[in-house]
Amino acid sequence: MPLMRMAAENSSVTEFILAGLTNQPRLRMPLFFLFLGFYVVTVMGNLGLITLIGLNSHLHTPMYFFLFNLSFIDFCYSTVITPKMLMSFVSKKNIIAYAGCMTQLFFFLFFVVSESFILSAMAYDRYIAICNPLVYTATMSPQVCSLLLLGVYVMGFAGAMAHTTCMVRLTFCANNLVDHYMCDILPLLERSCTSTYINELVVFVVVGIDIGVPTVTIFISYALILTSILHIRSTEGRSKAFSTCSSHIIAVSLFFGSGAFMYLKPSSLLPMNQGKVSSLFYTTVVPMLNPLIYSLRNKDVKVALKKSLSKKTFS
Repeated sequence: MPLMRMAAENSSVTEFILAGLTNQPRLRMPLFFLFLGFYVVTVMGNLGLITLIGLNSHLHTPMYFFLFNLSFIDFCYSTVITPKMLMSFVSKKNIIAYAGCMTQLFFFLFFVVSESFILSAMAYDRYIAICNPLVYTATMSPQVCSLLLLGVYVMGFAGAMAHTTCMVRLTFCANNLVDHYMCDILPLLERSCTSTYINELVVFVVVGIDIGVPTVTIFISYALILTSILHIRSTEGRSKAFSTCSSHIIAVSLFFGSGAFMYLKPSSLLPMNQGKVSSLFYTTVVPMLNPLIYSLRNKDVKVALKKSLSKKTFS
């Protein structure tokens, strides 16, 4: 891979040591079992929701098409991060090869940026469903949904390539201890021997786009949705409309709140320990909570789950 060859030529470091979440030995095993439990719930929840949507034909709608892909993204980027983080709790030195570190960085960024845009696509879908229900089927056709999804993954790839390409151009110092539990942008920049000005500029521009564009899309969508809901006369209609959007609002708040806190603050104002805690939300907690939020607060998913369980019990 040309990117990895260029990385090897530009750096004297062949591997990094991930410091992990804590340096207190007595906390390692409790944290190991805690995050192992989180990961098991994440895998079961997201794969369960993917399976449920795939097997139930009445869930083959645009809303669940995007939810299917959200669960896929959550499963993937949790798998990119969590297993390596768990290693830091049970090994003396959690070593990751340079190429492995850059690969983890790329796929983490690819999935996390894709998530921000899939959430905005879901907000647009809810806007059409509530504000223009008569043209919903025509507007959110399979072709439109496929194009939106293609845009989601293209933006994910572009964001990941921008950051990773800038990162592999840096020369890293002999001190290869990364004060984090994963290969993330800001902790890696601290280990650079060369100027990181371009990288920091790319962080503010690209992250600003990757958080700003979806956030504006979501705010506009929900402002229009709220206006439409307030014009609904029946209490039952308002309640149904609010319940349709509440799950998505919770997921969006958790994801963008923690992401903005981590990347859109100057590193001098955000100690790395606080950065670790903030990044835990969008790398570990959010992927675990999303399937729970969308299933426990979603009537269609509950009905589909009951039908699937009753079929299994009957058979």
